[in-house]
Amino acid sequence: MEKRKVAENLVSLRNGKSREKVAADIGISVSTLQMYENAKRIPKDSIKIKLANFYGVTVQSIFFDY
Repeated sequence: MEKRKVAENLVSLRNGKSREKVAADIGISVSTLQMYENAKRIPKDSIKIKLANFYGVTVQSIFFDY
């Protein structure tokens, strides 16, 4: 799992939605989402699932398929 590629995937999936909206909908802070999108952290598995569900994609497509 390459942090930079995961970060690019997350930013792409957000597709103009505000970080505030995404963070609120999945139950994390905006600063945490920002760390994921800036390749500073990788989410825990439970957050990976929430992100995938929110964006309507698989966990694998965000975090493992490059």
